[in-house]
Amino acid sequence: MEVLNVTYHCKPGKRAEFINAIVAEGIDVACQNEEGNLKYGYYLPTDSADDMLLIEKWRDADCLAAHGKQPHYLRLGELKAEYVNETVLEKFHVD
Repeated sequence: MEVLNVTYHCKPGKRAEFINAIVAEGIDVACQNEEGNLKYGYYLPTDSADDMLLIEKWRDADCLAAHGKQPHYLRLGELKAEYVNETVLEKFHVD
C-alpha cells in the first residue's frame, strides 16, 4: 500500500475557497472512486487557518501512478496554483 500525507499551505484566507472548489468540481469524489483508492480525506488542523492535510491510501504503486494521470488530478494542480503557496508531500510504502 502507498500512503501519502499531503500538506497544503494555502494562501492567507484562501483555504475555504480551495476546499469549496475541490468539492464543487467533484475532485474529492472522483479521486475516492478511482481504482485502488482506499482512502482520500481532507483534514483541517486546529492550530492553522491556512493549512490542510490530505491523507491518501492506494492499493499499490500502479494505482497511485494512474491517479497522477487523471483529468481531475490535473485540475487539482490548476486549483493549487490559484489557492496554495506550498505543498509538502510525505510518501510511505506499507507492506
